[in-house]
Amino acid sequence: EERRRIGDLIKANRVLVLTGETGSGKTTQIPQYLAAEAGWDGRIAVTQPRRVAAVSVAKRVAEEAGCQPGEEVGYAIRFEDCTGPKTVITYLTDGILLRECLGDRLLRRYAVVILDEAHERSLHTDVLFALMKEVVLQRPDDFRLLVCSATLDTRKFSDYFFSAPTIDVPGRTFPVEIQHLDCTRYIDKAMELVDQLHASEAPEHHILLFLTGEDEINRACQGIHRRVLQRQADGEAVAGLRICPLHASLPVEFYQRVFDPPPEGTRKLVVATNIAETSITVPGIRFVIDCGAVKQKLYNAESGMESLNVVPVSKPAAQQRAGRAGRTGPGVCLRLYSAQRMAKEFPEETSPEILRTNLSSTVLMLKGIGIDDPVDFDYMDRPDPDKIVAALRMLYLLGSLDADGKMTKLGRDMALFPLDPPLSRMLLAAIHHTCADDMVTVVAMLAVDGANVFYRPTMKEERVVATAARQRFMDPEGDYAGLMRLYAEW
Repeated sequence: EERRRIGDLIKANRVLVLTGETGSGKTTQIPQYLAAEAGWDGRIAVTQPRRVAAVSVAKRVAEEAGCQPGEEVGYAIRFEDCTGPKTVITYLTDGILLRECLGDRLLRRYAVVILDEAHERSLHTDVLFALMKEVVLQRPDDFRLLVCSATLDTRKFSDYFFSAPTIDVPGRTFPVEIQHLDCTRYIDKAMELVDQLHASEAPEHHILLFLTGEDEINRACQGIHRRVLQRQADGEAVAGLRICPLHASLPVEFYQRVFDPPPEGTRKLVVATNIAETSITVPGIRFVIDCGAVKQKLYNAESGMESLNVVPVSKPAAQQRAGRAGRTGPGVCLRLYSAQRMAKEFPEETSPEILRTNLSSTVLMLKGIGIDDPVDFDYMDRPDPDKIVAALRMLYLLGSLDADGKMTKLGRDMALFPLDPPLSRMLLAAIHHTCADDMVTVVAMLAVDGANVFYRPTMKEERVVATAARQRFMDPEGDYAGLMRLYAEW
């Protein structure tokens, strides 16, 4: 009955806003409901802010549909297109769908687009909001848009999309006991709590620990592993512990370990960034430990510099994290911050990425799609005009725009690269200077996630070793020459 109700609403409305807790099936089941309905003239696209979610969800849905990924159900992420002529449902990152708009602004190959995890307000999703609004107006009869959010406050989405109707997809959740533990060194406290839980709780009750980034995750994984080994060395009868790090820098093949069940009598510990907040559902989690912080990219238009800052999570994000403990049974969320600090310091909603990031890539993409005036573009939350002007100025200096703000031939070529404009400009310049092979190496190393191929640990003794290793690749001719030496040795 619920399936029929949702299907009828989608057919009757050009835009529909769906809310539902993570694990309610809005990402996996609704696309299958639509695919089972006849009469769609095109594919069903489901966007995800992160690669790990696009790949893992596509594999899960393909398994449910009884096919291999790339057949009826496929996925498309940066540098990997696992779709085929039979594909009906495509899970793809929001950046990939945005790049498809470069070739076809009205996305005629798709009959339904589902913008998932809309509450995260990623940069690409925010741009897609406005572009999809135009597609809805231009294709009123053969296109449907679904905007999915895991938070309940969807009034803003509904108002933006022509007062679209909102429906709630019910999910099965269990009560979660929340405990606040005020502490200053949350990594050390988290390791201590994991150690205590592992020694005292049944091994089938898995643990999810939220930290801010790869460095903290690696440090926690190593520290917890040492504590378990110490207990075993002391003769204690402790269960096995499978430690699964989860962050955006991991290769795709590592993601599957998070979902695979551990051996009998072994507990699973997932140590993750906010990637595990809403994008994916890890089965069997009974305990959540939340550090209450997240890394956010902040851009200073005056200096032209971006920084990655650790800031408090929003209150809805904290609720999402706690809810992960109540998917399969009653759970416990241990928050490493006081209730008073949460009430005072945590923002009421997640700040949209478009308000705090460098817009040069976005403006170049909009120009390539055919949006002449990015200042008057139909943003859900309008960025500071100074940031847009700064982006236009940079693109003019790079030669991608002329003095009238029109896109040049060079700019159209730059827009085809999934890179920041300065990097794509470097590549195109290297062709004329007959050093393209070397520049491809340099640009690839500059474009890695985290923007640094060198790992810098936080622990002092490890940092000394890492610094000594890096010294070998210092070059008097500059960092680029050092990167080329590093690549050649690798």
